[in-house]
Amino acid sequence: MTDYAELAALGVATVHEAAGRTGIVDLPLTRVVPGSRAAGPARTALCAPGDNTMVHALVAHARPGDVLVLTSAEPAPVAFVGDLLATQALAQGVAAVLVDGAVRDLDELADLGLPIWTRFVRAQGATKGEVGKLDVPVVVGGVEIRPGDLVVMDGDGAVVVPTDRVEAVLSAARERADKETAVRPRYRDGELSYDLQGLRALVEG
Repeated sequence: MTDYAELAALGVATVHEAAGRTGIVDLPLTRVVPGSRAAGPARTALCAPGDNTMVHALVAHARPGDVLVLTSAEPAPVAFVGDLLATQALAQGVAAVLVDGAVRDLDELADLGLPIWTRFVRAQGATKGEVGKLDVPVVVGGVEIRPGDLVVMDGDGAVVVPTDRVEAVLSAARERADKETAVRPRYRDGELSYDLQGLRALVEG
């Protein structure tokens, strides 16, 4: 069983490196709750442009631990999520939300504590009434995200790992974290990566 809490603790940078430097969501994301980090399986909503009907639908069908991924064919600075939807998502046990669109009620969202990462912050509200799709592959920040894929988010942004690679990437991430833990005291004592990684010999001969 995948340890999502461990993946969240390992973080975006370590998971990205362990995955072969793949999967980064290439967007300027705002982390709504300072210090938050999260990991979990993706649940996706492909919304009609400017309409958040499918966000309401996805929240209604969310399971504890899900990471909701919200986007549209034409992502725009229109608020897909505000205080009331986030309150519902938190009550459903949602682990986090990635919004390829906007959120509003920023202060209230931060106080609520549901981990949310968003492309935009705007007060402009979404319309309702246009039906999109749930749990289909979507592309966010240049990365394809399929339902069930791992999404990890922290202060560095977001990274995605395909379902069939998660366990291998988790193992590699643990190894990388262990190596960093072992070498960190040496750096504190004054040793340099320039020497330990053979870069001095490369640069200076």
